[in-house]
Amino acid sequence: MQRWRGLEQLPGGWGRCVVTIGVFDGIHQGHQQLITHAVRAARERGVPCVLMTFDPHPAEVVRPGSHPAQLTTLQRRAELAEGLGVDVFCVLPFTAELSRMPAAEFVHELLVERLHAAVVVVGENFTFGHRAAGDIAVLAELGDRFGFEVASDRLVSGPTERADGAAEAPVTFSSTYIRSCIDAGDVVAAASALGRYHRLEGIVVRGAGRGGSELGFPTANLSSPAYSAVPADGVYACWFTHRRRGSPEPGETLPAAVSVGSNPTFSGTERTVEAFVLDVDADFYGEHVALDFVRRLRGMERYDSVDALIEQMNQDVVRTREILSARG
Repeated sequence: MQRWRGLEQLPGGWGRCVVTIGVFDGIHQGHQQLITHAVRAARERGVPCVLMTFDPHPAEVVRPGSHPAQLTTLQRRAELAEGLGVDVFCVLPFTAELSRMPAAEFVHELLVERLHAAVVVVGENFTFGHRAAGDIAVLAELGDRFGFEVASDRLVSGPTERADGAAEAPVTFSSTYIRSCIDAGDVVAAASALGRYHRLEGIVVRGAGRGGSELGFPTANLSSPAYSAVPADGVYACWFTHRRRGSPEPGETLPAAVSVGSNPTFSGTERTVEAFVLDVDADFYGEHVALDFVRRLRGMERYDSVDALIEQMNQDVVRTREILSARG
């Protein structure tokens, strides 16, 4: 898969293509259906499939300070898109100038003149252009004028599993819904909508050192990118995947009990993400790490003594083993 930053990297002699457009944060089940539709249309016509996304999030440019929590990094989005068969992952820098571009100009300049779109595949709630003036009807009208087809997919709905194992009534899968699940600590429901576990990525940095020296639970302290969707405070059963320093390849995937919060037992104030990797005595400092959140074990609590905290942490480790063994 090719990866472009802007359309300046578009190769000479570029022909027709199928384009799908959106932020695609999360590449959740609704996004997956849309992307699969675009890939299938491209294969039927023997042309490339281009996924066009934006960076930074349009909300941050239109309303500074309103950047939503980010479900997936651009790198992760690209990896997931490649797995779905996309040929070109194009990140369009979202600027104030682009936000002011009229809908017709956006289509003519980017989709027609530059990408030579044969088909544009979007969700039924897709909007574009200055003040989101363009919608599916406008896009179809422009498609008739400029010679490309428009295909729109209905939003995907389905039942989601709750943390207690019960099934909820069908919901519409959206990035907003998934963020609300993660913000509430319901990573099980988030996984149902995503079609996989919610992942938090970052670099292991030095922490307070309390976990190993005082408690006997040495932790890898994660520093994640700005705007990352960090689950609610609590303790979670997670899969921990690390990438060795200097290596592009991921390392082992290991079970971990992960604490998210400010360590109230020690009067902490800074929110941290600390992973206790089970059965491994290793220093992950400086390594790139991915945490896949499987289930929340409990909320964050303050304990009256260090011994009481250690007893609870031992119970957390036992439950983590049980959950991850059951989940494979």
